Amino acid sequence: MLYPNINPIALHFGPIKIYWYGIMYVTGFAFAYLLAKYRITKKVFLSDWNLKQLDDLILYCILGVLIGGRLGYVFFYDLPAVLDNPLFIFQTWQGGMAFHGGLIGVLFACYFFGRKNNRNFLLVTDFLAPLAPIGLACGRIGNFINSELWGRVTNVSWGIVFPNGGSLPRHPSQIYEFFLEGIVLFLIIWFYSAKPRTRGATSALFLLCYGIFRFFIEFFREPDPQYGYLALNWLTMGQILSLPMIICGIWLFVWVTKTKSAE
Repeated sequence: MLYPNINPIALHFGPIKIYWYGIMYVTGFAFAYLLAKYRITKKVFLSDWNLKQLDDLILYCILGVLIGGRLGYVFFYDLPAVLDNPLFIFQTWQGGMAFHGGLIGVLFACYFFGRKNNRNFLLVTDFLAPLAPIGLACGRIGNFINSELWGRVTNVSWGIVFPNGGSLPRHPSQIYEFFLEGIVLFLIIWFYSAKPRTRGATSALFLLCYGIFRFFIEFFREPDPQYGYLALNWLTMGQILSLPMIICGIWLFVWVTKTKSAE
């Protein structure tokens, strides 16, 4: 299968270019907002939320995703470029966003939002966890449109020859991530959180499931060229960054279970 050669520029108005990747980010935040608004009106959450708080939280999260995602990329995946030129951090037009950095940015956003609004940190993260997979799904579509983050060489019938990935077919790992980290993860977290849960349990499930899914998909995804395999001829940076999520997810599940039992 040949890559459909999608133009990454969706709209072009003179010197102004609007990229599909940016549209996917906006789409992800828009869907997250609408889903959160739906859950607020249906009184799904254990604690009352209002639309003003939702507006503030989404703004905090947008800043967390953009700042954290960029800093995560340059420090996790392209540190030599930063050491050579510290201004590379601000050169966003050269691309580069990292989920794990975006997650850290969102956690900081949740902390500051919680302090300002007198809300428990885990209560805020539980509120956001069911919304995040839709944003992840949109981001992976953006990666596919950009013909980036493709998978390893394969002989499966659905392998795709990407224009900047050589002449051999590769796993469409962006689609794998769209399906597992986006659709499947969304269904798991959405239906799990539809019923009242112990505070922190929804966040724990998100960390655990995403970490497992990402660790698994890394076996099909081409490792980052600046690092390659970091150990054992298969361990990648994405897997190393996903291990703390799995560990934290398990620990948080155990902790909230013990806390509930002690009440």
